[in-house]
Parts: sequence; structure tokens; C-alpha cells
Amino acid sequence: MTEPADRVSALEGRLAELEAFFDVEKLRAESERLGEAMSRPDFWDDPEAAKETSARFSRVEGRVKLLSDLRARLSDSRELLELAEGDAELLREVGSELDRVEAELEEQEVARMFSGEYDAGDAILTVNSGAGGVEAQDWAEMLARMYRRWCERHEFGLEVIEYTEDAEAGIKSATFTVKGEFAFGLLSAERGVHRLVRISPFDSSSRRHTSFASVAVAPVIDDAVEVEVDEKDLKVDTYRASGAGGQHVNKTDSAVRITHLPTGIVVQCQNERSQHQNREVAMKVLRARLFEREREKREQEIAAQSGEKSDIGFGSQIRSYVLHPYQMVKDLRTGFETSGVEAVLDGDLDDFIYAYLKLRASE
Repeated sequence: MTEPADRVSALEGRLAELEAFFDVEKLRAESERLGEAMSRPDFWDDPEAAKETSARFSRVEGRVKLLSDLRARLSDSRELLELAEGDAELLREVGSELDRVEAELEEQEVARMFSGEYDAGDAILTVNSGAGGVEAQDWAEMLARMYRRWCERHEFGLEVIEYTEDAEAGIKSATFTVKGEFAFGLLSAERGVHRLVRISPFDSSSRRHTSFASVAVAPVIDDAVEVEVDEKDLKVDTYRASGAGGQHVNKTDSAVRITHLPTGIVVQCQNERSQHQNREVAMKVLRARLFEREREKREQEIAAQSGEKSDIGFGSQIRSYVLHPYQMVKDLRTGFETSGVEAVLDGDLDDFIYAYLKLRASE
């Protein structure tokens, strides 16, 4: 068993590597600069820019404070060990504190696994129900809720782009913008097909059903990024919005659905005030989806040329959620599994995400 003092030294070493990775001094300087900008009288003249600056300031301040707190807690633990002198109860307290520090360090170390240009940015998350009618639509709604809860746990912002409910139950699709540091990098672990096995609440004979829903994740890309979209390749439909939306929901045919004919990608937006605004947002989502599709294809080609195994596959099944005859969630890529199905469906996804990111980094 590792001696407590040696464990503190090891954790201090890991923390020092993180401080160098994030460049704490640079973060402090950025925090000071952003703080000065926010104190100017004209700061809120551009609300959108002000909102982004405030969010960045909160993230930078939060990271600096977290790393400083970890440093202080390790220092306190070292001092307590010097006072312990065989005090079993105090040693247990220090051990528990080191467990908590290590868990927080591991969470921060995940950031070192990201190397993609867009990993640190925001994400566009889309959930689509698979074949199977109301069963699949109910499962898609459960997944949408799971990701909402995951965002809440991480204090990530979540904005609804479209949320298409079915008249009977569940949803046909939902698209969100997820805003937070490394949102795309983290959620990229969730792309693929998710499978649910359960006793159907919609089956009067209480038979077991298998349902599928797909999750697509794309980075929020800057307007400066060139993505060619030919208007001739688009099929644009308008319809009356339903469910979560703006003040025009159920009043006008303001919702927009765009189908990109060459790829079959379908995007929708119903949450803006006008048809024009919904079309504009839908086109942003389409550009992001097309950009991500091309990026994945390039990664597959590079992997094929180098003889590496690529785990990126359109429509690939990644995870099974079994509610009957036993309870288990298992990731088919990493082999990681848990019997805590309720916690997972309530947004406790980090173990699955981290396991996948570690696997990807090792490959």
C-alpha cells in the first residue's frame, strides 16, 4: 500500500503537470484582462459579445480557483499527516480527502486527452428516434432528458434548437446547443446508436422490447469556416412548430426542416421567432453536421492508410441499456459497464465518457 506521504507527493506531481498544461499564470492574466473589460461602462452595448466574455471569464476564474484549491488541500493534507503520528481516525480522514482530490484531478486530466481543433468548444447534439414507433420515440425522449441532466451536472448551458414531440408519446427528434468548456470533446464520446432493452410500458402484454435511438454530435463552427452547401442539394419544408419553442409555437408555419439530399442529413429548427431565423439556425446546424461528417471521413481514411483500427462509424451501436431481465448499462467499445442504470439515465455519464476518451487516446 502506498504511504500517505508518498501519495500526497504523487498527487502534487500530477497537479503540477496540470498547472503547466493549463498555464495557470496565463489564465490569471486572462482573468484580469476579462475582468477589466467587464467593468467598462459600454460592456453591455453588445449583449451577445458580453455574454460570451462573461462565460469565458467564469470558466477561467473557475479553473484557476479549482487548481488553487487543490494545491491548498494537498498542502493541508501534508500538514495533517505530520500531526497524525499514528492517529488512525485522522489518517482515515486524510485518506478520504486524498480520494476526493484524486477524483477531481482525474476529471481535470481528461482535458489533456483532447487534441482536436474544436474539442474545447461548444457542441450541437441531436437525438433521433429509430425505427419502432412510440417505443423508439419514448427512448429518444429518455436520452434527451439524460443529456439535459448531464449538462446540469456540469453547469453547461443548453439551448433548444428543435424538439419534435409525437402526438402519442416521446419525441421524434431533439437538437440542442451545448455550451461549456470541452463540450464537444466530451460529447463526441456519445455519438452513435444507443440500444434500450426493457418491458414496454406501451405493451398491454408486458413483453420485452428493444428500441434504438441515434445521437449525432457536431462542433459549433465559426462562420469563417468554409463548408460548401449547394442550394440545389437542399429540400426545405416549413411546418407548424410544436413542443418547446418560442412565442410563435403552434401559431404559424415558422418551423423549418432542411434535408441535404446527397447525404440524407436532416436538420430542423422551430425555436426562433420567424421562419427566416429558423432557417438561418437550421443552416448553421447543417453546416456543422456536414463539417463533422467530412472530418470523420478523413480520420477513417487516415486510419485505413496507416493500418489502424478506426472506431468511428456512421450508425454504429455504441452502448446498451438493459432494464429487464437484469439492470446494466454497457459500452460496447470500451467494455465499461455498471448496474446503476437509474443514475446513468439521470445524467451520470462521466465514467462512460472518460473510459472512451482514455481508450481513444491510447489508440
